[in-house]
Amino acid sequence: MELGPVDLGPHAGFIVSAYGFAALIVSAMIIWIVVDHRRQTRSLADLEARGVTRRSERNAEFSGEGMPRTRSGLKSPP
Repeated sequence: MELGPVDLGPHAGFIVSAYGFAALIVSAMIIWIVVDHRRQTRSLADLEARGVTRRSERNAEFSGEGMPRTRSGLKSPP
């Protein structure tokens, strides 16, 4: 069975450009996520280097467990 070129009919230009545009958008989103992850990682490392800790680590250190929960969600830290 030999496969030949696919005939997309009179709408070939629209179909190919739609797939190209979708691939471009998905690629841009992946690049944005990678760049943002690196930026956030750098920001967290900078904060930790300055001595700022995460609230969940601070509460676990003092109480031995995470943030206590209420009916509406998390309580504010003491």
